[in-house]
Amino acid sequence: QGKRLHLNDRGRQLLSMVGTLQRQHQEIEMFLAESLRKPYGILHVGASTTIGNYLMPGLITLFSQRYPEAKVLLQVGNASQIEAGVICGDLDLGLSEGFQMNLTLTANKWRDDELVIVTGPHHPWTQAQRLGPEQLQQVAWIVREQGSGTRDVFEEALKEQQINYTVAMELGHTEAIKKAVEAGAGCACLSRIAVQRELDHGWLVEISTCLNLKRELILLTKEEHYRSILFQTFCECLFSNE
Repeated sequence: QGKRLHLNDRGRQLLSMVGTLQRQHQEIEMFLAESLRKPYGILHVGASTTIGNYLMPGLITLFSQRYPEAKVLLQVGNASQIEAGVICGDLDLGLSEGFQMNLTLTANKWRDDELVIVTGPHHPWTQAQRLGPEQLQQVAWIVREQGSGTRDVFEEALKEQQINYTVAMELGHTEAIKKAVEAGAGCACLSRIAVQRELDHGWLVEISTCLNLKRELILLTKEEHYRSILFQTFCECLFSNE
């Protein structure tokens, strides 16, 4: 009990050889499948938090049901992490709420999205008709971490109105932010996709403001990345389910 086996030098060499054989085997299977024009193999997809948690599960389920011999592995992170994954080749494609210009990547609009300002049901501003710049500066804001596409859009909207804001809490997950806001910790700016259920049930309340919070969700790909049948079919599925 408590003892572990460790690979020696020859074992590590053999492990590397086995890994190479597995990759070659997969490439051969994909090559044969593509000769029949059907998606096969593994596709590594990255999605920023809102997309990964609220849009991709349903889309991947539909895709897997339609193409059972294809497997989609989803990695969820913030916008900066997804962009980095596509650049280094760990991800075949990325879906993101933000994009820092990079000459090695191609960015195409996928669909429109809207951010909304929300607060808890007992916040005094739930009765306000519309919040202006002066009121927004007084808000205790619950925000995502740096590198989040949602935070980038929010901060850009504040900058356009020359509004300084106070961060009361910085949380790395949308669900945590929603719970904090619902408990009365302050206000947040989140995608309507992420808060629609809470708005419908009255757990959160949308507040009208002077901010421009429209944005585009984008598809990130690497220019020289091989467009397999699986890659092409998945992209077609994305745009047919907008």
